Amino acid sequence: MSNRSMENLFFKSLRSKQVVVTVLSITLFVAIISLVLFEGTKQSVTLEVNGEKRTINTHAHTVGELLSAQEIEVAEFDVVTPSVNTPIEEGLSVRWEQAKEVAIQVGPENTTIWTTEDKVKDVLAQADIDITEHDQVSPALDEEVGADNLIAVEKAFEVTLEDGGEEKKLWSTSTTVADFLKRENIHLNEDDRLNRKADGYLKPGSFVQVVRVEKVTDVVEEPANFAVETRNDPKLLKGREKVVQEGKKGTVSRKFEVVKENGKEVSRTLLAETTITEPQKKIVAVGTKKMVASASSGVGVSRSNAEPSGGKEFYVTATAYTAYCNGCSGITHTGINLRANPNVKVIAVDPKVIPLGSKVWVEGYGYAVAGDTGGAIKGKKIDLHVPTKSEAYKFGRRQVKMKIID
Repeated sequence: MSNRSMENLFFKSLRSKQVVVTVLSITLFVAIISLVLFEGTKQSVTLEVNGEKRTINTHAHTVGELLSAQEIEVAEFDVVTPSVNTPIEEGLSVRWEQAKEVAIQVGPENTTIWTTEDKVKDVLAQADIDITEHDQVSPALDEEVGADNLIAVEKAFEVTLEDGGEEKKLWSTSTTVADFLKRENIHLNEDDRLNRKADGYLKPGSFVQVVRVEKVTDVVEEPANFAVETRNDPKLLKGREKVVQEGKKGTVSRKFEVVKENGKEVSRTLLAETTITEPQKKIVAVGTKKMVASASSGVGVSRSNAEPSGGKEFYVTATAYTAYCNGCSGITHTGINLRANPNVKVIAVDPKVIPLGSKVWVEGYGYAVAGDTGGAIKGKKIDLHVPTKSEAYKFGRRQVKMKIID
């Protein structure tokens, strides 16, 4: 091939390459211009996804198209602001919050709620669950819901506590008595008592009583009573007594176990007793000598009815009785046989006021001896012995003056 032909081929090939480059350049230029024009027609919006913001240029016509373009699937309970049907405008701010399912346990009851709230108190408010200051909530109201998406609520109720006799009202979320006492920092000693079982259940209005039991030892010195010994004295008139030796109390030390409940003594048990000073017994002579009545009116007294000049004088209420009265044996307390001696002058007295065996004078009756007693004769009362019932009825009841002569 000639040189001329070779040159023609070379220039022809060069022109073909130039044409291709030119076409490619034009195509690229058109593409760039188109891209610039395409990008230039996009709207710039701010998208906030679960609290994180970013700027996006988009050709989307609505908020829903924008979210779809970002591969965000809007669920039923998600929150989109503004709504998905809102047209896209330059500078629009779009917020999407993804809802989560939170389980709420209120005592034995469970419920769930879909929410976009993060704080516990906001979730409970959305669920329309009222919380009082005494309720226990976990996590705390001001904290965020945990990764387990669980909120536990223990509703408080009022319980009456009596501890050591002091009563007060308390709010509690405890389900058992033991847990309630533990939360209230109440400790029981070995002997303390509860009015209910520690593992028993609590409910609104329950009453919990703690009886504080204390056992102490008490040592006291106390007087020891003396014994009374009686000895018959045939020289002393029957019915009379005479102290031969006065009694004297001794001293004894006694050791007690004292049980107190809520500070008050409820029992006292004697543990030991030691005599410090022996008591001295009292000896009393008891008369056994019987009083002998005279054949007429005498028991060794004057037959005159005239008032004596001396003696202890006072007024008494007087009645009369016979040896045959109801319940009467006819024998006086001092041994006088009234039925055998119907005319003897004897009066029944209270020995604490008029000593038995005393010689007396009674207004309207005369001289007599205090030789009998009676169940109804107490204090300044006397009963006069008369021979017949008619005389007793006639005497009746009257105030009389009397004197103790001897």
